Amino acid sequence: MISIDEVLETNAMISKMNLDVRTITMGISLLDCIGSDVEDTGRKIYDKITGYAKDLVHTGNDISKKYGIPIVNKRISVTPIALIGGSVCHSTDDFVTLAQTLDAAANAVGVNFIGGYSALVSKGMTKADELLIRSIPEALATTGKVCSSVNVGSTKTGINMDAVKLIGEMILQTAELTKEQDSIGCCKFVVFCNAPDDNPFMAGAFHGVTEADCIINVGVSGPGVVKQALENVRGANFEVLCETIKKTAFKVTRVGQLVAKEASERLHVPFGIVDLSLAPTPAVGDSVAEILEEIGLEYAGAPGTTAALAMLNDQVKKGGVMASSYVGGLSGAFIPVSEDQRMIDAVSAGALTLEKLEAMTCVCSVGLDMIAIPGDTKATTISGIIADEMALGMINQKTTAVRLIPVIGKGVGDRAEFGGLLGYAPIIPVNRFSCDNFINRGGRIPAPIHSFKN
Repeated sequence: MISIDEVLETNAMISKMNLDVRTITMGISLLDCIGSDVEDTGRKIYDKITGYAKDLVHTGNDISKKYGIPIVNKRISVTPIALIGGSVCHSTDDFVTLAQTLDAAANAVGVNFIGGYSALVSKGMTKADELLIRSIPEALATTGKVCSSVNVGSTKTGINMDAVKLIGEMILQTAELTKEQDSIGCCKFVVFCNAPDDNPFMAGAFHGVTEADCIINVGVSGPGVVKQALENVRGANFEVLCETIKKTAFKVTRVGQLVAKEASERLHVPFGIVDLSLAPTPAVGDSVAEILEEIGLEYAGAPGTTAALAMLNDQVKKGGVMASSYVGGLSGAFIPVSEDQRMIDAVSAGALTLEKLEAMTCVCSVGLDMIAIPGDTKATTISGIIADEMALGMINQKTTAVRLIPVIGKGVGDRAEFGGLLGYAPIIPVNRFSCDNFINRGGRIPAPIHSFKN
């Protein structure tokens, strides 16, 4: 039972340390929405989403007022659309029609984003999977709230390099179609290895086929709270440092548990998980990079960064799992460059490079996230970066992801402006040596030997 004392304890965290519930995400299964054709399927999708989520935003706002806890986003995730459109979509235009239906439903209920314009292709692509992937540029250019993801690898199946190659091309096409807004369409797309079924965070959220018909997942964020707690033990040894992070993560997760249970009861929807992720924003004082600096680094990217991030991620998870019976999603520390002011500063100072970010992703919650690269980067180079990151996830049995933004018309020294929670980003240099022959081989990289555990 969560006491009112615990609620009151969060007041300072909220008012002074940028604590918030980053999102309430309603997951909705669309498996029963497959109709006789695209139009029939679209009607069923629209009706189900607007029926289930009609009170989501209002409920989130009411809970926020009741407890004084900011709930920044209300979102929806749905069953991967490649599965829903498989029997009714015969062209990329058909899939774009479903994307626009999702967008209309999201607008009707007032949520910030809707995720699940997705395909799961770690071992191979169906015709529907390929059509959906090829439709992504048009779908993201013609919608405002739709988010897309593709899972191209897993520890059990290996990496689908045909999909990796195709996605590199699609990312560039998405960038080109949204170039008037600094290629912002790419901000709404992420490619995964080992994608979780219950992730409430965009752009990678989708409603897994193992989930119930409708669930509530909550994502909590509190980098500012952790930073403040560490300031109080400045200079202490690692044991004290770790205990402080764990205790703080526990308190933050309890806030998420409170909101999740209340939202579940009010909406009459089962509670899924709390995702405790230190997800930064462009606001000063709401930064994972600042936590790393408080631990003892001059900038994120300095020697010791990977070790500090590994420790932070582990302690956050340890504290979170003690606070809720159902911790899931991605839980840990996010390192999206454009959404973290001190990450941006570290890139600008030359302390943080693409290669160092890749090393950090071995131990963080996700991967290369919200990184702006030159707009003239080749598709094969983008695919090579994706393949590297997928390999880290596959071998290390963890979730990894890539959200790259090739900003058309801009190069190193320029910066991209995305606005809101997406922030802005300096253009990071990319290794210009070719990987064309590697990417063009085709086929699948096999699963690692330690994947065979049957």
